[in-house]
Amino acid sequence: MSRLPVIVGFGGYNSAGRSSFHHGFRRMVIESLDSEARQQTLAGLAIMMKLVRYANGAYRDSDDQALTLADIETRYARQILDHTLIRRIEKQYFDVDATHWQKSISLNSDSDAPFSFTTSRKQLPEPLPANWSIEPLAGNEVRVTLNGSCDFKVDSYREMPVKSAGQLPTGFEPGELYNSRFHPRGLQMSVVGMTDALRSIGIDWKTITDSVPPDQIAVHAGSIMSQLDDNGYGGLMQARLKGGRVSSKQLPLGLNTMPADFINAYVLGSVGSTGAMTGACATFLYNLQKGIDSIVDGRSRVVIVGNSEAPVTVECVDGYGAMSALATEDGLRAIEGKPEVDFRRASRPFGENCGFTLAESCQFVVLMDDELALQLGADIHGATPDVFVNADGFKRSISAPGPGNYLTLAKAVASAAQIVGIDGVRQRSFVHAHGSSTPANRTTESELLNRIATTFGIDGWPVAAVKAYVGHSLAPASADQLIAALGSFKYGLIPGIKTIDRVADDVHQDHLQISTADVARDQQTLDVCFLNSKGFGGNNATGYVLAPHVAERMLRKRHGEAAFNDYLARREQTRANAQAYEERALQGDFDVIYNFGLDMIHDQDLLITDQLIQVPGFAQPVTYQQDERYRDMLD
Repeated sequence: MSRLPVIVGFGGYNSAGRSSFHHGFRRMVIESLDSEARQQTLAGLAIMMKLVRYANGAYRDSDDQALTLADIETRYARQILDHTLIRRIEKQYFDVDATHWQKSISLNSDSDAPFSFTTSRKQLPEPLPANWSIEPLAGNEVRVTLNGSCDFKVDSYREMPVKSAGQLPTGFEPGELYNSRFHPRGLQMSVVGMTDALRSIGIDWKTITDSVPPDQIAVHAGSIMSQLDDNGYGGLMQARLKGGRVSSKQLPLGLNTMPADFINAYVLGSVGSTGAMTGACATFLYNLQKGIDSIVDGRSRVVIVGNSEAPVTVECVDGYGAMSALATEDGLRAIEGKPEVDFRRASRPFGENCGFTLAESCQFVVLMDDELALQLGADIHGATPDVFVNADGFKRSISAPGPGNYLTLAKAVASAAQIVGIDGVRQRSFVHAHGSSTPANRTTESELLNRIATTFGIDGWPVAAVKAYVGHSLAPASADQLIAALGSFKYGLIPGIKTIDRVADDVHQDHLQISTADVARDQQTLDVCFLNSKGFGGNNATGYVLAPHVAERMLRKRHGEAAFNDYLARREQTRANAQAYEERALQGDFDVIYNFGLDMIHDQDLLITDQLIQVPGFAQPVTYQQDERYRDMLD
């Protein structure tokens, strides 16, 4: 029997807030929540954003006055809502009205009156230009006389045409939660996001590692754009041009595989399988497929899958903007037909739109095989049976969509129908579309969804597009979709595309339900969610996630009533432990795990025999597996 990969923990951060316990999802559907859930969501964000603090058993304002949840909503709700999700790029990233650049100037001296200036000797270029003459002055000063022409670069500032992005909630700085000196932002987010996912499990990590051999734990995490801020490749590439020096950390910390490396080295202490696959916007699903396969094949029993991306930089905005891929201020002004632009509605999947909106995000899920999850009493939030990946074949434009996504989505629907039945797909499924918010996507993806719905007899297929809220986070984009799907299973709400007034005329929707308001459904009528991704270069992927009640039904049948009831009893303590973390996080204690230089394993301490390897710190040994795959080919 194949092992079923189940989700036992999830966490991270994006522009909607913290992902564990569905906080980010609740921010997206906050208009549809009851007062208790709404106020708790706002309180959690207020703590993250440093608007309030928790002390002496109560939330408190800057004057140390105690606040109720209702007080927080009354005083801070508008500020919280305005400074989460997609919004105008804030100045901590860069000033969109006056973004720094260098302007080239050519100077030409008059032959009758050569141009001269005074500077420090140590600032002279090497070698000295042939048309410069130097006159020593007092101290280290020199007078430079320029004969002829010379090119200079001077600081200048200009307005950016792209002014919106999905940014972490204002005031929340991941690097402040641990000793993050010289860490690029994407790696800071990896550490705090992985901690959130790990704490959400409700089972101590040591308990998990004691239950499996250390080589049966895997981490698949990375980023598409590497780390492009000053502490990573951004600073590395700019150093010489800015007259600075490259540091010893910028190159290694800039690697796109570094999120997995940081997680292994500083959060988990894992010696198991590791790596990062990249597939443009489908990167998370590529890594999820690898994690699923390793569990189904029996090579891993615990798998961490996730991504971290921090692309809200001038260079990324310039690059995607040069491709005409991003929503610009002028483009949005033309769509809205008025001078004032609402940047909170910059991302408009399946509506009148003009480009996507970049975003930062870190999302991680913890998978276990079903047997281990029952053994440990893990809380099961869903199951991920499969992911399908296909390319587009020959292409004229590398960024244009192609036929590969038809293969991935059709195979995913057919696969899910074998588990929940064709009626389950027709009546109890929904789709998280790639929904990038480009004119090409709205027509090509809607045609794809509509044709597949027609083929499988699906009518009124609910379609969500989470990028309307949190933007396009590149590598973690499909993880944002998955986290939102888990929220729908929990609360029975499918987020509407509330950044559009209506669906565009050229969208194919005969068999689709694309709503501009949240859609309420009974949780038991949501069995499966399809996660679709259309990546640059023909990186198409579609996965699907089963609701927790479906996964539990499957496991009850596989393991028997008695074993499942024993599991439910063990799960109570797990949920209590996870809830304890939730309460600490709501009080501002995110309990970030960052083990720098602790419990290091020395090579000499490994016990190596011809049967096994015993690694210090791990309860179970690594044993050499018997490989029968090629026996029929041997003498």
